Amino acid sequence: MIRLNVFIRTTESNREEIMNTAKELVAASLKDEGCIAYDLFESSTRKDVLMICETWSDAKALAAHEQASHFTTLVPRLHQLGEMKLEKFIF
Repeated sequence: MIRLNVFIRTTESNREEIMNTAKELVAASLKDEGCIAYDLFESSTRKDVLMICETWSDAKALAAHEQASHFTTLVPRLHQLGEMKLEKFIF
């Protein structure tokens, strides 16, 4: 399995749009084949930090997800609205 933790740092002015975009990405990604989990978290101590935690069955499923239209349209939008950092774990 593959786990990705995607940290998103935003500004107060972009926060609502980032949340809406991230929620749309989560809803669509949960339908992707091989998606084990796809969750959006808000920091309880910092309003400017969000995290998407995703778990994939294997590299093939993750690669297909990265080619899906929801990924190719929504992820670039998240990049425009905030700073993103990715952590990847294989287990």
